[in-house]
Amino acid sequence: MTVRAKFRLSDITEHHWPWTKAPAKTLKFTADYDPSIPEDQRFQEATPTGQFEMLCTNPVALAQFELGKSYYFDMTPAE
Repeated sequence: MTVRAKFRLSDITEHHWPWTKAPAKTLKFTADYDPSIPEDQRFQEATPTGQFEMLCTNPVALAQFELGKSYYFDMTPAE
């Protein structure tokens, strides 16, 4: 079974450590909810609140994320 959640990128914190070549960033996502969007109303019923946070050092991956934009997180069991 797959579970889908909708989160908005709400904060980006940059880290500059001497032992990493590329800058690292912590990406913080919060559950997304806009009462005027029917899809968000459905997500709100199942996931009224939540946070997801990750540290990323991959510049190609980091380029995919934009502050304030919403993203789907699809969760499936790891075999």
